[in-house]
Amino acid sequence: MNFEYFISRRIRSRDGSSFSRPIVKVSVAGIALGLAVMLISVAILQGFQTQVRDKVSGFGGHIQITGFDSNNSYEPTPIDKNDAKISQLQRLPGILNIQEFGLKAGIIKTEDQIEGVVLKGVNADYDWQFLKDKLTEGSIPEFKDTSAGIDVLISQKLANLLGFKAGDDLRMYFIIDNTARGRKFRVSGIYNTGMAEFDEMYVFGDIRHIRKLNGWDGNLVSGIEINIRDFDHLNEIAGQVYNIIGFKLNTQTIKQLYPQIFDWIEIQDLNVLIILILMALVSGITMISTLLILILEHTRDIGMLKALGATNGSIRKIFIYASVNITFYGLIWGNAVALSLVFLQKKSGFIPLPEDSYFVSVVPVDIGLQAILLINLATVMICTLMMLIPSLVIRYIAPVKAIRYE
Repeated sequence: MNFEYFISRRIRSRDGSSFSRPIVKVSVAGIALGLAVMLISVAILQGFQTQVRDKVSGFGGHIQITGFDSNNSYEPTPIDKNDAKISQLQRLPGILNIQEFGLKAGIIKTEDQIEGVVLKGVNADYDWQFLKDKLTEGSIPEFKDTSAGIDVLISQKLANLLGFKAGDDLRMYFIIDNTARGRKFRVSGIYNTGMAEFDEMYVFGDIRHIRKLNGWDGNLVSGIEINIRDFDHLNEIAGQVYNIIGFKLNTQTIKQLYPQIFDWIEIQDLNVLIILILMALVSGITMISTLLILILEHTRDIGMLKALGATNGSIRKIFIYASVNITFYGLIWGNAVALSLVFLQKKSGFIPLPEDSYFVSVVPVDIGLQAILLINLATVMICTLMMLIPSLVIRYIAPVKAIRYE
């Protein structure tokens, strides 16, 4: 029989007159609260990073192939898509899709408003899934093979500013050789991503309009977007793409195109790391305090056990078993509270955020099994290490004095 475990169970099952019982409950609550805060913090961080990253990538892909060009305008020098060796790129593992696009700066004019925008031209096989999920009105443009489609997709910000709704006609003007040339479009749908920097700028339409305006042949494009399956392999795949494409072309990841956004996201890692350290320390200190109180309350019992021949190591085990039990219940309650709140937020979004400041309308949450297990394991390890500190007090308790202790 494991007598240390047996005695620790007796200590935990003492009646309500025990002084340490409310302290034990407080300790369980402290560990549960610390773990819950850590899990929720990581869930919010991962959810926020994923949502913002996906929104930025939805406008420009994960990797862009463009020409080596010092032109910083919204109309880059066109490239020949054949130079990108698309057939070879499609064979790379991890590539989700490859899409060509064209950019043309223009002006939308109404009777009393004028707004500068960028027409992003895409093909009929463009992956609209990102924008389809962000639609607030209307439908995704449909382009036929016979002629350039007149349907365009505009943002909710532009629609509110210029007074458009789905189905309205829209006239856009472009400057060609110092001459303004107008094109008539139809608003097929309205989207809202919450990324004001992009929503105010991009109008999505048929790339054939841009080719006609610029006098391009069918092979010329402003660039090529590549979407990948796993964002963690972004730099690795970007390097492989760069080695395949022609020497005239360059590759840029979405992080390189928008460093200010991704640098801002990475700053959040430091904030969460500080929270994790503080909560781990709180849990550990709570464990030290509880174990010291248990030892103090059972000083006479420790003296009796020593008088009966129990070693210091065996007595330490008794109290460590009791502490492990406290930690175990703290983990159960902490996981239950945190994962319940994360689930509710993910399903209902009951905690809102100002979209203009944070790019999302509700607090985003996303946490995987690996992160949950790592945080729980780290909590157990820290609490276990902290238990060893007060348990060393046991070796200095003399049996004769302890038995007389009141």
